[in-house]
Amino acid sequence: QVQLVESGGGLVQSGGSLRLSCSASGITISKWHINWFRQAQGNQREFVASITPDAEESYASAVRGRFTISRDNLKNTVDLQMNSLSAEDTAVYYCNAVHPITTQMYWGQGTQVTVST
Repeated sequence: QVQLVESGGGLVQSGGSLRLSCSASGITISKWHINWFRQAQGNQREFVASITPDAEESYASAVRGRFTISRDNLKNTVDLQMNSLSAEDTAVYYCNAVHPITTQMYWGQGTQVTVST
């Protein structure tokens, strides 16, 4: 059974940092496209960042230069380092895994990030 579990969310002041982690079981995370999405209250879920099996990184324009995605193959985790946070980053952050060939997809349950002004 595949499971993605996000952790690391919480309350942080504007300008602060948080590090989210996506821990996978049932899949080898380095063989999947791993994406971070977020959904603010009342908004649609939006793409934040991704890392491919070849370790290519992509970022949404809103977070480029502030967020960094990274993968730890030994721990089977993908982290999202978030710096210079602002109120606009407040959202539930979701980890998503997509198989590069079958496009089978899994989602985590999400972790809340709240940035106070």
